[in-house]
Amino acid sequence: MDTDLLQQTARKMVAPGKGILAADESHPTIGKRFGALGIEASEENRRLYRQMFFCSPGIENYISGVILFDETIRQSTDDGVPFPQWMNSLGIVPGIKVDKGVKPLPGHPGETVTEGLDGLRDRLAEYFELGARFAKWRAVINIGENLPSTASVVANAHALARYAALCQEASIVPIVEPEVLMSGDHDIDTCETVTTKVLQCTFEQLQQQGVLLEGIVLKPSMVIPGSEGPVAGIKEVAQRTVRCLTSTVPASVPGITFLSGGQSDEDATSHLDAINRLGDHPWNLTFSYGRALQTTAMKTWGGKPEALESASQAFLKRARCNSAATSGTWEPSMEETAV
Repeated sequence: MDTDLLQQTARKMVAPGKGILAADESHPTIGKRFGALGIEASEENRRLYRQMFFCSPGIENYISGVILFDETIRQSTDDGVPFPQWMNSLGIVPGIKVDKGVKPLPGHPGETVTEGLDGLRDRLAEYFELGARFAKWRAVINIGENLPSTASVVANAHALARYAALCQEASIVPIVEPEVLMSGDHDIDTCETVTTKVLQCTFEQLQQQGVLLEGIVLKPSMVIPGSEGPVAGIKEVAQRTVRCLTSTVPASVPGITFLSGGQSDEDATSHLDAINRLGDHPWNLTFSYGRALQTTAMKTWGGKPEALESASQAFLKRARCNSAATSGTWEPSMEETAV
């Protein structure tokens, strides 16, 4: 374990004014999104689509790291440059999704646990050789009637900690992602209570596994009511999110990169902006968005080669807006201006 490399990489991932692009959708996920737009989900289309992001002019001004899928980390640009090598040339850190997805948690209907620990040590060694310097593992927590159970919270936190320890052994920074889902009709009080419990348990497990907190990046949900629950204002979301993090996340963690979790593009940006307007925090608070960076660009592209440049511009606009939100300087008027 190279502790210097871990800490250096983690700090680079949460550099001021920049965030992480999550481009690690599995084949079924990206296939579903392509299908809804009538785009063929071929390997070449997936490569072209992701290349559009990676080769957007000036991406390095807004993006510090990119989470790749197993297929993508092995692909190259049109000029034959491997994607990880291309990112390194821009000062962007290549990362890799390593979990194998969620499976039902035995004995607990409606709850899941993330799998993928078997063989992870060997996979991490290969990914390091391919250029990955950080990894991602997503745990999923559902809120519902009598959910989440303690068993679900502990099982997912333990798996996250095991994964994180294996990553650091390989000198790869783990993104620790305990996602509390937005789906449901719960209110913001319930979300804050559950998110606090999940983060407390996660850091207890990280400590038990001997994980170096200075060498991780936390990727949590914001404290937001369920998508079918009572609406909460932007400022309330920001205040409750910061309160939750302050009570659970050690100051030694270098940065927190929020997931968008199904929020609209502008909601994800405005919430991040409001969080950063609340003042100084022990950690850099930034973004690690997938859909909230990609949705408009994907629709703009629509599988048409002649629309790739317009799609790139749509992506850069979202990246620029979120970059401004990391310093609390985003304004709604930025949504109307061109890149």
